Amino acid sequence: MTTTRTAPRRARRTTPTDRLLDAALIVAPVVYLAADTTYAARGWDDATAGVVHVLGAIAYGFLVLRVAFWLPAESTLRAAVLGVGLVGLAGNVAYGFDTIHMSLGDTALVDQSGAANLIKPLGLFFPLSLALVAAALGRLGHRWQGGLVLVASIAWPVAHIGNIAVLAVAVNAALVIAFGSVAWARLDRVATGTP
Repeated sequence: MTTTRTAPRRARRTTPTDRLLDAALIVAPVVYLAADTTYAARGWDDATAGVVHVLGAIAYGFLVLRVAFWLPAESTLRAAVLGVGLVGLAGNVAYGFDTIHMSLGDTALVDQSGAANLIKPLGLFFPLSLALVAAALGRLGHRWQGGLVLVASIAWPVAHIGNIAVLAVAVNAALVIAFGSVAWARLDRVATGTP
């Protein structure tokens, strides 16, 4: 009888860039949950919530990069996730700064005309980027997480345009669960050396 020994799998090395982008899977939804929880407690024109909002929006830019870079380089979905995600980042950050602006007693940009109207379409790119990230997660084998992110992407504008604090917090809690699960799976793959 012949016994074949297989070499133990070695943990795959990750780069500092991988660690930064992987961390965004946790940091972005948690920080944004903190922002919307603060909005829910203090109102939609709270300066602290606006600051946390901006930081969460920036973190979501890194999350978009993480998911996009998991897709094949020749993928049209990868290009769409990157393009829409970065425009969504700009719109999301703009809304955070608009909150800070309102906290100082100024009028919301969404209530202004002319050039201020730019904030409205840019803001809608963020939930659209979440929908594309959901499609990417599904394609990458994270089906239930992708489904949860898709539902959140649909509920996002309803919660935020309608200023429905309870729904906004619930949407962000769902994103923490979905992306946290993807991060956990990623940690497991890295630890076992699975690609």
